[in-house]
This record gives sequence, C-alpha cells and structure tokens, in this order.
Amino acid sequence: MPLRPSVLFAAPFPGGLRDDIAPLLAVAGEAGAPLGADLSSLDAAAIRALVTFGTLQTDAALMDRLPNLGLICCYGSGYEGIDINEAAKRGITVTYSPAVNAAAVADLAMGLLLAVNRHIVTADKFVRDGFWHGQASVRMPIVRGLTGRRVGIFGLGAIGAKIAARAAGFEMEIAYHNRLRKPDVPYIFHETLQSLANWADVLMIAVRADASNRHAVNADVMRALGPDGVLVNISRGSVIDEQAMVALLQSGELGSVGLDVYEHEPNVPDALKALPHVVLAPHIGGGTLEALKAMQSLVVANIKAFFAGKAAVTPIPEMRR
Repeated sequence: MPLRPSVLFAAPFPGGLRDDIAPLLAVAGEAGAPLGADLSSLDAAAIRALVTFGTLQTDAALMDRLPNLGLICCYGSGYEGIDINEAAKRGITVTYSPAVNAAAVADLAMGLLLAVNRHIVTADKFVRDGFWHGQASVRMPIVRGLTGRRVGIFGLGAIGAKIAARAAGFEMEIAYHNRLRKPDVPYIFHETLQSLANWADVLMIAVRADASNRHAVNADVMRALGPDGVLVNISRGSVIDEQAMVALLQSGELGSVGLDVYEHEPNVPDALKALPHVVLAPHIGGGTLEALKAMQSLVVANIKAFFAGKAAVTPIPEMRR
C-alpha cells in the first residue's frame, strides 16, 4: 500500500497552522534533532513537504534524510537558512511568506525607536520603583524628539517602505540604502551604507539577510551614528557585528540600540543585557494576529498548490520563472 504523503514541521508553529494542514495531509513532527533523524525510513520517505523557519538550517544532510522532499515552505519572509542551490539541484521548490508581516514588523521598529529614544523602559521602572515624587524629584533625562531627526533605512523592501511611511508621520527626514535605487520613492538614496550612516542619526535595519551582508553594519558604520545615534534592528542579527556593537555602546561611541533579533539568538550577550541604553525584544516583530494568520494562509496555499500539481503561490525570487 503506498504511503500517504506527509508534511514535516521543523518546529512548533503558532496560529493553528498544524490544525489547518492536518485535514489535508498527514503531519509528522515536530521531529527531534537533527531534524528527521528519528524518523523511520518509511516515514522519512513519506515526507513530501517541510514547513520551517528561514533561520533554521535546511541543508543537503537534511535533504538526504528526506529523500522524497519536494517542497520547503518558509514561515515568514526570510529563507537564509535554506541551501537554495542544493534545493534547486534536487528539484525542490522553496516558498516563503513575503510582505504579509511587513506592517507588524514596521510597527515594532517604530516602537523600539520610541522606547529607546524616550527611555520608556527606564521611565516605567522609575515610576514602579517609587522614585517619582513630583517636580522636586530627580528627573528623567531630557532628550531630542523625533521630529526633524534623520532616519536612514537599510533595505527599502516591503518592511523598509512601511518604516519610511511611519517615520514620515513622525516628521522625520528619510533616506535609504538599497541594492538598487527605487525610482518611485521621494526619499534620499545613498550609494553606500557608510554614506547613509554618516548622514543619519537613526539607522533602521530592514534588509534581507544573506551571506553578502553579514556584518554589513560594522564598527565604522555604527561609529558614524555617533554618541547620540540610535540603531534599530528588526531584520536579522547577522547583519550587525554584535561584538563591535557592544564595545561601541560600552565606550559611548554609539548612543543606544533597540533590537528584536540577535546574531546567535536566542542567546543574547550578558554584556548587552547589562547596558541601560538598550531595549531588547525576543524576535516578535511579525507576531501579530493579523500577520500570523496571513503567513499561515500562504503556507497552506503553497502546500495545496504543490500537492495539486500547480505552480507555487509564492516561490522565493531565486526560483521564479
């Protein structure tokens, strides 16, 4: 009797995704580590689709363990952990969930900027600890507002464009660096990231992460923001040289940072957690009900298309024809 085709989950997923797929296909996993190694040869052979996060490694070894794998669905807009060349060589389609969480991530980017710039976390603790006793008390620091500040956006894709729109609402000056100039936007374009950092006093990182931009935000870029500069990252931790960032924050050469992602997450350096001018979030940028529902719908749509013998709904750009 032929095996019923199965879908393997690489990790627990929110939003009832498993419940949506289970009526359509057999669901395997979440399997142990390394992924797929604890499956029997029959169960491994039945796996036709893999649902994973773009940050998780999906390499040739994993593909070897799943000999009939035909589809890799990334839950979210990133897919840097997928060996694209190996997948293409084996005829495996790779899909992702582009743009649908852009608004949610842009909202968090602005939230981190406000939290860092206005010392909201410190202010909350100040009140809770009972230090607020009226005008005669020790006051919170007076800071610059956002109006008129220069915000540079590294990566003007779906998320970066929404950050720009929100920054415009705060009456900020906006510029960007991107692989290509966007002819249809009113913002200032900088040919290099270093030039953007030299111009900006707030740098928002919204670029898609891959090997080409690992540590693109290096010590020179961060130093250019200056002692009053603000760095916000809602992209991927690999884009920043984390060790250099900590050193610059400790020396006062970089003002403050707001982070939703980290170079070796979920591990966050103790030195970073100890700094008062840092606001940290646990990679929750896309975690709104609306964004999760939209990402889930795209994953299900791609799985349905694959098993119906149709073209993928949202193949990654490298696999579009």
